[in-house]
Amino acid sequence: MSQFLGPLDSNGRVPPFQQTRVAAFLISAHGALARQLSLVLPGQFNAGWQTELNAQLYRATETVSLMMRATTWTPDFALPYLLWGWEAAWLPKGVAGVDDQRLGMTIDIAALGHAIHGAIRPAALLPVEAAAADPFVVALRRIEFESSRLIQAEIRFLKSDDLSQRREAVSAAVEMRHRQVRKLWADLLEGVGIKRDAERNGSAP
Repeated sequence: MSQFLGPLDSNGRVPPFQQTRVAAFLISAHGALARQLSLVLPGQFNAGWQTELNAQLYRATETVSLMMRATTWTPDFALPYLLWGWEAAWLPKGVAGVDDQRLGMTIDIAALGHAIHGAIRPAALLPVEAAAADPFVVALRRIEFESSRLIQAEIRFLKSDDLSQRREAVSAAVEMRHRQVRKLWADLLEGVGIKRDAERNGSAP
């Protein structure tokens, strides 16, 4: 087991198998965010946090498009089974104590986004000798950079006055999604020969 992707080829590129597995996970996660945000965002915004989540919808779509094109794909016969499990994990979940279904879904999506942007650090997987100009390397670094900005959208909503009476429910939803995403990410990395801690501190917004 290693802490980084590799071994790299003579040009400093990540092996196609690792590219395929990591890219598939990121596409699944960010694709789920895009789909769910497109369903819960209203046609007319009446709060600032709605504009932030709208921007996130398009960033998630951009991430999917970027990974599709920047990845050197190779056949991976385990992917259908893995994708089934990932897609099932991203499905909307109810939030205890929130009777408004649309609001509950929005809280859950924001919690999921907070976990995806906060617990997944794809650029940290790259060894220092990775080719800086390789499309896959550039894509992972861009995703991590964007995640550090996009997580602010979830925080703005999850800490908004609209949810001031639901702090415990919000915190529980965020913690649950963080545990879930950390576990899935750790399992994914172990499957490509990387051993990293599944737990990260400071998950609550």
